[in-house]
Amino acid sequence: MRYRTVPKNGDKLSILGFGAMRLPLNEDQSINEAAAIAQMRKAIDAGVNYLDTAWPYHNGKSELVLGKALKEGYREKVKIADKLPVWMCDNRRDMESILDRQLEKLGVETIDYYLLHALEGESWDRIKALGVIPFLEDARAAGKVTNLGFSFHGTNEDFNRIVDAYGWTFCQIQYNFLDTQNQAGTAGLKYAASKDMAVIIMEPLRGGNLSRPEAPPRIQALWDTAEIRRTPVEWALRWVWNVPEVTVVLSGMNRNEHIEQNLAIAEQAEAGSLTDAELTLIDQVADKYRELMPVGCTGCQYCMPCPAGVNIPGCFEYYNSGKMFEEPQAMTQFRYAVFNGFVSGKQTQASLCVECGECLERCPQHIDIPERLKDVADYCETEGIGEIVKQFMAGDQSHSS
Repeated sequence: MRYRTVPKNGDKLSILGFGAMRLPLNEDQSINEAAAIAQMRKAIDAGVNYLDTAWPYHNGKSELVLGKALKEGYREKVKIADKLPVWMCDNRRDMESILDRQLEKLGVETIDYYLLHALEGESWDRIKALGVIPFLEDARAAGKVTNLGFSFHGTNEDFNRIVDAYGWTFCQIQYNFLDTQNQAGTAGLKYAASKDMAVIIMEPLRGGNLSRPEAPPRIQALWDTAEIRRTPVEWALRWVWNVPEVTVVLSGMNRNEHIEQNLAIAEQAEAGSLTDAELTLIDQVADKYRELMPVGCTGCQYCMPCPAGVNIPGCFEYYNSGKMFEEPQAMTQFRYAVFNGFVSGKQTQASLCVECGECLERCPQHIDIPERLKDVADYCETEGIGEIVKQFMAGDQSHSS
């Protein structure tokens, strides 16, 4: 296993991290605890030392299973990352109650890496006003958490101001060869690194879409031109690990073969190890994927801000991804609803469009944005999805604020 150093504390973290959001399931969709524990320990035994969970994962059960996996001496071998669900906090008492419950579920005295979960501009402003920074500092002083950070799902502008708002040790962002300009993007990654923050990567495979054994034919035709043949998952992971500013890449591994495959790739994944020709090929693949997208949005943000509050690039991103990768429509709708504020209350969905036309004058791709937003709304918005998302994000129903 290869390791990279956290600038502010010197921790040596494995470049492959274990994400506990997609653990193996039984037929009734409950976690297969025996398999999950065995898989986490298999990864730890192979050198993985960063395990990531969160309050809502598996309806509040992920933290419990991770805690069980860390018994019998495994706790001492790893760093645990967990997250404060900021959308569930209306006051400091909520923050304290949730953190104490997380420590109890994990069966530990300290969470090594503690994040504010899924921030964007509005949620950051709200939780900051509620006093989250003094809460975090007091929790650290009490030994309940050690390193402070945040995960992010907003715009680059908001990302930079959150980075600048506090002396964070680390952050977690979505990053892969398609998401170089979406959300924090490459610019945000490099900005965080310039502040000596460790950068943890989520969705390196775009929810598994970039690792499908059978890529779309026109994509596979490009991969087949490479001098060194690699699987789609190896191309995708090695592209992220090629970036020296990346500290850890999280993978939601729920099959033994996934663990073995990712471990093998990690052994070869040095920063700067891809050739110029290979990087050019990956750029060509990314361009071809974008060509296959139903809406030719590049995420440039020139259409923003929208007077009606629509997150135009974000709406197109989730619609494009769902269509391009032929993922289940319900999955697209769920991810779209989370991103567009059905939990936080600050909704930014496509159906808010009032067809004012301001975006049409600013779009360099000359997209008929109001018309395409109708397509997005028809596909991604369905009655009741907000409540489904809220129930999932609430996670452990035993908590009451």
